[in-house]
Amino acid sequence: MSWTIDEHPTALKYFASLVQSDENFALMEAAISIAQDAEPDLDLQGVLAELDRLQVRLVQRLAGESDGLRKLSTLNKFFYGELGFAGNLNDYYDPANSHIHHVLQTRRGIPISVALIWLELAAGIGLPVEGIGFPGHFLVKVLLPQGQVVLDPLTGESFSAAGLAERLQPFLDRAGIESSEAAPLGLYLQAARPRDIVERMLRNLQEIYLSQRDWPMLVAVINRLMLLLPGHMELLRDRGLAYAEWGVSERALADLERYVQAVPAEDAILIEEVIRRLRSEL
Repeated sequence: MSWTIDEHPTALKYFASLVQSDENFALMEAAISIAQDAEPDLDLQGVLAELDRLQVRLVQRLAGESDGLRKLSTLNKFFYGELGFAGNLNDYYDPANSHIHHVLQTRRGIPISVALIWLELAAGIGLPVEGIGFPGHFLVKVLLPQGQVVLDPLTGESFSAAGLAERLQPFLDRAGIESSEAAPLGLYLQAARPRDIVERMLRNLQEIYLSQRDWPMLVAVINRLMLLLPGHMELLRDRGLAYAEWGVSERALADLERYVQAVPAEDAILIEEVIRRLRSEL
């Protein structure tokens, strides 16, 4: 795909309208629209229509069922068995794994993208479900009269408290947190806000594009993060550095100068060195 410096303003304005208010946050549409950076002509309404078609097929299998556990069982048989959704373990860091339309087509993705589709179908049949921003692996939960069920969105496997604690331990180890000092497990199982979910999707892509040194796509992702998280000045720094690597020196200089003027940053000395280099190049 050929790239220009323009950032698809129409797509960005549309995204901004979807994420402007927490009360009216359009989670699924916002998640789908992320792919417009890679595919500007993506038919968003067509993707929503495909989700609706899956919803109709699922409802037909329920035949008026009202029991929550049986609904969950039917959903998982449909989602993992009939439709075949799973993780893309062969190419986990493919950016397309974060594109909802691609996951719908291939039935393969990463936990958060597969979870969003699962959550959409679950909510459509009246199951009280929520996403969980668990460290390292996005999870989902169902709130039933019998209790809370926490599931792996890639497999539908449910976790015991011991299993969740085991999954959490590597995160605590990397953070240098002793088990005796760790927060209660329940704090890690709180529902993720829609804004948090979209941020996590974009942060995943930010890491991927940075590692791939794909500067145009990295800038596009940071543009969305800046709309999603207004006031996060570190994003101005990140975009400026990406512009500098891309060779778009004037925009890099504008972002980095705004950054060092706005906050007393710990990395100001390093950023000012980049600014001096950019000025000399210009």
